Amino acid sequence: MAGGLGTRLQSVLVGKPKVLAEVKGRPFLSYLLDEIHDADYRRVVLCVGYKAQQVRQKFGENYKSLELNYSQESSPLGTGGALRLASSLVNSKRVLVLNGDSFCQVNLCAFEKWHVAKKSQVSIVLTHVPNVKRFGRVQISKDEMVLAFEEKTNESTPGLINAGVYLVNKSLITTIPEHKPISLEKDIFPKWIQRGICGYEAGGKFIDIGTPESFVSAEEFFGNCSSENKGKL
Repeated sequence: MAGGLGTRLQSVLVGKPKVLAEVKGRPFLSYLLDEIHDADYRRVVLCVGYKAQQVRQKFGENYKSLELNYSQESSPLGTGGALRLASSLVNSKRVLVLNGDSFCQVNLCAFEKWHVAKKSQVSIVLTHVPNVKRFGRVQISKDEMVLAFEEKTNESTPGLINAGVYLVNKSLITTIPEHKPISLEKDIFPKWIQRGICGYEAGGKFIDIGTPESFVSAEEFFGNCSSENKGKL
């Protein structure tokens, strides 16, 4: 998901799309592509919108051994609408979806195996944070099914949050309305709970660069990540 405007980050982006925000001298998107590459995926569809040409110019058609394809919005469609638009470029039965403005340490191969074993139509990575205030909380049952997505509150407590990493069966993606601005997180996922959403409680360190404050902390975050064992990703 690489089409975000990054409205709250314009003071540091200076006319760039959010996924090109530089962290330790590299665009933020490159860290997500590294995680995908290290999990032996080979093809990526970048859902682009705002200043899409800058993303194309920066990354081109390949990143390491990854083949890069582009699904471009003519107008903002939200995460759900962007995923629906990109589905025509997807050939696989299931799709790994990553939000372009957050990063979570997670073993993507283990996540996919778990998704298949659960026979799930949609699974989301959950990670534990010390303060859910900014993100909202996800409630899950003992059998790892999502019960509810709680809205953001003023309550500063620890808990599980949506880490912005999903596996979704393509057949389910095609049920999303076409050419309509719609959010996966706010509009689609709450409705899909009745279909059954599995929550993978195995996310590691997490960062969202959506605010200037969190963006500033990204330098230290990726400095710490790079010093740890890559095999844990």
